[in-house]
Amino acid sequence: MTAGSRGDVAPYTGLAAGLVRAGHEVTLVAHAVFAPLVAGSGVRFRAAAGDPEAELHSARGRGLHRSRTGAVRLLRAVALARRIAPEMTPTLVRAAREADVVLAAGTVAPLAHAIAEGLGRPSMGLFLQPLHGTRAFPPPMLGTRSLGPLGNRIGGDAVTAAVDHVFTRAARTLAAEHGLPARGLSAARRARERQGWPVWHGFSELVVPRPRDWRPGLEVCGYWWPHEASGRLPGELEEFLDAGPAPVYVGLGSATTPDPRRVSAHVVAALRAAGLRGVIQRGWAGLAATGRDDVITIGEVPHSLLFPRMAAVVHHAGAGTTAAALRAGVPCVPVPVQFDAHFWAARLVALGTAPEAVPLRRLDSATLGSALRRAVTDPSHRERARHLADRLAAEDGVARVAASLDGLAGR
Repeated sequence: MTAGSRGDVAPYTGLAAGLVRAGHEVTLVAHAVFAPLVAGSGVRFRAAAGDPEAELHSARGRGLHRSRTGAVRLLRAVALARRIAPEMTPTLVRAAREADVVLAAGTVAPLAHAIAEGLGRPSMGLFLQPLHGTRAFPPPMLGTRSLGPLGNRIGGDAVTAAVDHVFTRAARTLAAEHGLPARGLSAARRARERQGWPVWHGFSELVVPRPRDWRPGLEVCGYWWPHEASGRLPGELEEFLDAGPAPVYVGLGSATTPDPRRVSAHVVAALRAAGLRGVIQRGWAGLAATGRDDVITIGEVPHSLLFPRMAAVVHHAGAGTTAAALRAGVPCVPVPVQFDAHFWAARLVALGTAPEAVPLRRLDSATLGSALRRAVTDPSHRERARHLADRLAAEDGVARVAASLDGLAGR
């Protein structure tokens, strides 16, 4: 069970397909728009209510860009998500009734656990971000500035409490409409922690080492690479790639921007100033460049096929796209927009695969152009990216989840 943007869904398509290959019957529950992502995988799909792209482009969604701090942005996102959660609840309950085990993404974990507990189903968390509080680093959803060891831990606990708040109204309907036991989600979370509820994190310890102060049961297993049915790129894109030197990919994925024309113009100017060709992905932001031979605008394509052929990747630093860039072994320039993007951008810089982060709020042609020149001309960034990609290729995040699931299902 998951909810949110494409990046909140795509990694689970690869994990689910891997579990199918291991002999399990798997149903992915997510927003209807993401049903095509499991085509040909053997994974069944159940559509849940909500259109995350429409929500982000609504007046409420656009308000996220007016937030000046991570805390304010998180509160606005909580208010946005609270509207969708009750609409998703009936689908989550129906799916859980038909299941032997419930696997919950971090975006729906409090509600999914409550449903599983009410139905007497074993459950497990599958998180894409380190959501539990730790003294090691600040809460990823709030930004990157350390609050000190104690402040970091308190801040992380505050974020988990805010996530509980998303599902408060939805949880009340479990008893009223679905006949399931109801109790406060905060109390349920404390009980989960005391009982050591198992959570696997779908990233690598090479990127984010497991915090030493995490309780037992919180484990890091390695990345879950998305299932991608297509084995080729569009013909027009292939022709563009063959027509000159390796270009730079620029895309904001499922992040949005209040002024896509301005951002697109800065991107094109930055590429030209750096003497680079560009592949611009429209994404949910609606980026585009027309009338130029050295830039092409594309729709959705498999990152695993495109990124390895790039001179560098400029991306919004979402968890999924960050993983794809690391997998490709190419240097990048993260352009964090909001939430955990700043955390992942900081990790890329610390790992040496990116020269610097250029937050969307201060992106202009000069700043992006300078970062691009450093990314493509300093060989150390490509060398570090390639070395890390080779090590990531040796990890198998699906196998560790599959082994854990076998034990969970046998309880």
